[in-house]
Amino acid sequence: MRDRVYLDWNATTPLRPEARAAMVAAFDLVGNPSSVHDEGRRARRVMEEARAVIARGLGTVPRRVVFTSGGTEANTLALSPVLKAPAGPVARLLVSAVEHASVLAGGRFAPAAIETIPVDRSGLVDLGRLEALLANGPPALVSVMAANNETGALQPVSQVAETVRQAGGLLHVDSIQAFGKIPLDINEMGANLVTISAHKIGGPKGIGALLLGAEVEDIVPLLRGGGQERGRRAGTENLAGIAGFGAAAAAALTGLAADLPRVTALRDRLEAGLRQTSGGMVFSFDAPRLPNTTLFTAPGLKAETAVIGFDLEGIAVSSGSACSSGKVQPSHVLEAMGVGSAAAQGAVRLSLGWSTTPAEVDRALEAWRKLSMTLLKGRDETALERF
Repeated sequence: MRDRVYLDWNATTPLRPEARAAMVAAFDLVGNPSSVHDEGRRARRVMEEARAVIARGLGTVPRRVVFTSGGTEANTLALSPVLKAPAGPVARLLVSAVEHASVLAGGRFAPAAIETIPVDRSGLVDLGRLEALLANGPPALVSVMAANNETGALQPVSQVAETVRQAGGLLHVDSIQAFGKIPLDINEMGANLVTISAHKIGGPKGIGALLLGAEVEDIVPLLRGGGQERGRRAGTENLAGIAGFGAAAAAALTGLAADLPRVTALRDRLEAGLRQTSGGMVFSFDAPRLPNTTLFTAPGLKAETAVIGFDLEGIAVSSGSACSSGKVQPSHVLEAMGVGSAAAQGAVRLSLGWSTTPAEVDRALEAWRKLSMTLLKGRDETALERF
């Protein structure tokens, strides 16, 4: 039996050896990081070293990093109506139409206080509409992701930040898919709040972080109790998870300069082969994108059937966000981009990572050539022109 090929890195990544080793070592530490004795100080040292690595990776200082149970909690913690913007208390939340479900849910904002920012056909935020929305109401918290988890499209975050700043608002950037894949700096982005997650960069599941940027000195905690995380998130810290997060971040950031061009070349190779075989299209092809992400479709393709077909060929791909898998509904991202239902129902995502090889990409293309002969039989060649 041939080895399986994993091409669903945007859903989650393999655990890096460095993260595994750091976690095993942390499991042997007895102390609670909040204890003042030697055992407690050893545990705290491991936690603070990880915090420092993550802070450096985003151009900030350790005291501004708040560990959470993952990206969803970090997003919910960030989206708070008690934040104070330069123009006054935040009274509403503006979110782009292509955000992750945990952001679209609005965090702690009431549904009536949430407004949607439309996007163009490439999935990029409409800056003119954002400016109009900001001008038409009280101070707002704006949430725009750095990179889309389905299409890989990179938002013009610095331009969004300037628009928000001029309006006296605050900006939250969900950087969960972007961190470790492209260079990021919280100050260059102009973000006031940034969220990241370990399992997207080779760390363990169940650990994430919120980073506080300019104009945000503190937040109101979701979880109350002890004084952990400077009073921002109560509960004994997940020491092993944090250690793994720090080690994964260090490895990802160290390898970024080499991985970025290599993975980009593999993605381009993949997309050239997909288009040549099926005459299909890649979503957000004309927009800046993550180097590892391809969301494509072909006339007559059904995503669920394609995912099963790839799986039977020993290749793991997805039909979109892992958080939405199994739900019989169109992608809200593609819907917001104005993609017709026929094309949206055929969207298949392949995402690569640091250990993906040319041979694995060729395996995927070989499988697609075989599958397309049966999956696209009797297709309508003009279908993509009509969506």
